[in-house]
Amino acid sequence: MEKLFVVKIGGNIIDDDAKLAAFLISFAALKGKKILVHGGGKLATRLAEEMKVPQQMVDGRRITDAETLKIVTMVYAGYINKNIVARLQAHGSNAIGLSGADGNAIQAHKRVHPTLDYGFVGDVDSVNAPLLKSLLDQDLAIVLAPITHDKQGLLLNTNADTIAQEAAKGLSGHYDVELIYSFEKSGVLLDANDDSTVIASITPAYYQQLKAAQKIFAGMIPKLDNAFAALNSGVKKVIIGKAEQLQQLIAGSSGTTIINEQ
Repeated sequence: MEKLFVVKIGGNIIDDDAKLAAFLISFAALKGKKILVHGGGKLATRLAEEMKVPQQMVDGRRITDAETLKIVTMVYAGYINKNIVARLQAHGSNAIGLSGADGNAIQAHKRVHPTLDYGFVGDVDSVNAPLLKSLLDQDLAIVLAPITHDKQGLLLNTNADTIAQEAAKGLSGHYDVELIYSFEKSGVLLDANDDSTVIASITPAYYQQLKAAQKIFAGMIPKLDNAFAALNSGVKKVIIGKAEQLQQLIAGSSGTTIINEQ
């Protein structure tokens, strides 16, 4: 099967114009089929402050009220998404930007939580793999914004890591999918404060050992649990590392590669 790269970039890249510019050059240079999933960065928070819309965060997740939903839709599915698309065009990579509502790309439902109302936050129900495949088959790089819809006319703010994982899983029947989570650290670290302690590869058995020995810092565990969930759903490989090292991450010379082989 043909290879597909699904790359997720976080707010730390979006917020740093020099880092974003360098990343988009290396993403544009990637050969073959590719999807870029982006987060939001600080622009939505800044705009909310300017518009006097109070922001509430719980465990690092934004509570999305009706006014905040307008702002994140404008910023994520509007400015950030189209800015990335335009810059990829400048580097010779023909790209199309989508929110989950476009072409019914990603359908979700409003999150139900026993004690907390997250507001207009969505959890993914389905990914329209035939639509995404038809665009990839036209050699378009797809840029996915973290806004979904519920098919009842409601837009929903959705975690970008989840969108990357669900898109990768949804397309794993059509491609050999490599899912790349890029963030500010060089990979999964044995010592959270020492960037030189990158673990080069993690198998399920090694992951259990690391967890038992409490060698994985708490913030990384959800990312790794998600990585193994993706592998168990057909994704071939998950790579975690720095966005600035995209080519090296894919080549296996930097970052952490997560594989299902024992």
